[in-house]
Amino acid sequence: MATMDGSTTRYGLHDSIGHHISRSARIVERRVEESLRKHGLTRVGWCILLAVEEDGQKNPSEIAGFVGIDRTATSRALRQLESDGLITRAMGVEDRRTTEVSLTEEGRARMLKAMPLCTENMSHFSSKLTREEEEQLKALLSRLTAGEDD
Repeated sequence: MATMDGSTTRYGLHDSIGHHISRSARIVERRVEESLRKHGLTRVGWCILLAVEEDGQKNPSEIAGFVGIDRTATSRALRQLESDGLITRAMGVEDRRTTEVSLTEEGRARMLKAMPLCTENMSHFSSKLTREEEEQLKALLSRLTAGEDD
């Protein structure tokens, strides 16, 4: 692109941090999605099951924040998980205006069956880095997103 003084500027897509982050995320996500599909799960569905079962997230807003997706995507995923018989939604016990999400036995069983696949997927990518590099990458990514809205 030419500027007013006649010089040219170049963005350099492959020099962009955003390009590298997006590409890496797509590759990791695609690999895990392929594995989860064998168990009738999506990556978002898997993350929601983990959020509820392992981290005690119960209401849709907490789940959305924990997983890092918006409320619309959360609601869509919860509807699908409920339709598949993997979760139940009920009126809140302490506050009847809220919704509480729980895993069904089938949801718990499916999550546990998929766990080795997801563990292997993360091991596949983690093995390309030393322990120190992996920790450094996580720290750098956290710095990049600090103070930003999800």
